[in-house]
Amino acid sequence: MAWTYLIIAGVLEVVWAIGLKYTEGFSRLWPSVITLTAMVLSMFLLSVALRTIPVGTGYAVWTGIGAVGAGIVGMMALGESRDPVRILGLAMIIGGVVLLRAKSGAH
Repeated sequence: MAWTYLIIAGVLEVVWAIGLKYTEGFSRLWPSVITLTAMVLSMFLLSVALRTIPVGTGYAVWTGIGAVGAGIVGMMALGESRDPVRILGLAMIIGGVVLLRAKSGAH
């Protein structure tokens, strides 16, 4: 169950990372509410997952999901660069997350 919480926390990290763009410095109410709610829920679920998952692994997976997810959303929905080197970098992050998950076992 810890890994499920960690994955949901990572997806919520993507929500708040993208949401920051729409808050306009936290000057817009609803984007700010959504972003702050996603932040709190993401941190809470991360903390629950870290009861079982080693902190180094959990934090790396959480930030990896956030970085890759925000990168993909940026490319697909926000018109950000799809440069091959950028895609390779995201693929390398995914590879690192997979290796961490494989090494940490079935906790």
